[in-house]
Amino acid sequence: MPESLIAACDQSFIAAVAALAHCNPFTTARLDLEKEALGINFKPTDLAWNKNPHSDDPDPNLSAIREQANTLAPALRERFAAAKRPSLEDRRLYFQFTCFRLFHNYVPDFDQIIKQNGSHLDAGPSRVRCYERFKKDAELYLAPLKPDATLPLATPDLFACLFQVRRAFLNIFTYIVGGSTPAVKLRARVWQSIFTHDMSRYQRGLYSRMNDITTLITGPSGTGKELVARAIGWSRYIPFNEGTQAFAVDSAQSFFPINLAALSPTLIESELFGHRKGAFTGALQDHSGYFETSGPHGTVFLDEIGETEHAIQVKLLRVLQTRQFQRLGDTGMRTFEGRIVAATNRDLGKAMEEGHFREDLYYRICADHLETPSLRDVLDDSPDELPFLVRHIARRLVAQEEVNRFVKEAVERISKTYGDVHAWPGNFRELEQCMRNILVHGECPPARLHGKTPNADDWLAANEHGTWTAERVLSHYCNRVYSLNNEHLENTARILELDRRTVKKYLKK
Repeated sequence: MPESLIAACDQSFIAAVAALAHCNPFTTARLDLEKEALGINFKPTDLAWNKNPHSDDPDPNLSAIREQANTLAPALRERFAAAKRPSLEDRRLYFQFTCFRLFHNYVPDFDQIIKQNGSHLDAGPSRVRCYERFKKDAELYLAPLKPDATLPLATPDLFACLFQVRRAFLNIFTYIVGGSTPAVKLRARVWQSIFTHDMSRYQRGLYSRMNDITTLITGPSGTGKELVARAIGWSRYIPFNEGTQAFAVDSAQSFFPINLAALSPTLIESELFGHRKGAFTGALQDHSGYFETSGPHGTVFLDEIGETEHAIQVKLLRVLQTRQFQRLGDTGMRTFEGRIVAATNRDLGKAMEEGHFREDLYYRICADHLETPSLRDVLDDSPDELPFLVRHIARRLVAQEEVNRFVKEAVERISKTYGDVHAWPGNFRELEQCMRNILVHGECPPARLHGKTPNADDWLAANEHGTWTAERVLSHYCNRVYSLNNEHLENTARILELDRRTVKKYLKK
């Protein structure tokens, strides 16, 4: 019979630490596991850790867990090294426990690699100096598992996976800001788009197959769909070469965005598929498209995919189905090895009903679906979020010593001008431009949609004389709210507290 090597007094702690190693860090499950690991020594916290991750002060609970795990590890390793037949469950717990320790012990080294490459988004192809030390630690503590079964990951792959976890954590926090419930949920969802919901399965081999999964990002215009795409694309698994002690590619150079609505069909094909010299007027030399240059570790971002013509949709479908494509003017087949992330602010369900978007293409891109929240949704959930978002934008607009003064000025002006009920039809993009107006002119007049202001005369006259029917009043108001919300049906229904079918009925009127 396999023997249990984990003492009863340590069982709860080790199990919690092992679960933390594979936990989605953007969920409350993380806090529950930290509490389980530390017991009465757990220091209560709120969701601030999910809002401001870049604090100079280390998380006290994670620091305490790491210290306790490092104290326990040598004795635990000796027990496993001396054992003849550790149980399968003990082996699993010990491996995940060791992964947790390795990750948190090497976070400073991972951050140093990031800093050396000039950006926290960059895995970097340069030589990694800490790898030999990591290899020595990993093989020392994982050696007791090798005689009985193959480890889920070789040492270079384990190093690459743990570094990917760090990059993904930072990328998600960089591009998805705020502590509102919609933002917190989106971060957790993006983590799954990178690693899936099962980190154990990911480490057993799925890390090399994620390019087969296409991500579709939907949401109103101005809600940061490309930022979400960048967080995913720049957080992909990058293999580590033990011989050169460097990563295979620079992750900061592996994201290839293209706005499909801004280019003609010929230019779209040229940018994506490439072309041969002479394939069309102006094709003066051979050109490699994104599907070719992205390589196995790159991500091609198809923005505004809902605006493409049928001919382009057919070709995209072929790439997704067969992973094969041809350059314009060429007969040779080439293979696409990267990952595709697509985005649109269109209602693809409606577009399919109207025959503007192919159903077969939709079902090829919707396996992993993310939806970015509107600014109105964020502020409805967390009204106090506005100063935080204003501060986030202000850091890009003014010098550091001016941030506090400008934030105070901007929040006061926005609150006075817009109040608490503005629909923010331009979403975060509108907020940023509003702040630029305040910076330049000291004011932020609401933008006029569709080139005109609402006609209030008829409304006021009807209110004064009581000449409109209830149906007409409701139809007028539904259309007004619909217009202010950038013609977004779901947001309109939420604001009016009506069923979306009822809203559609009055919009037709």
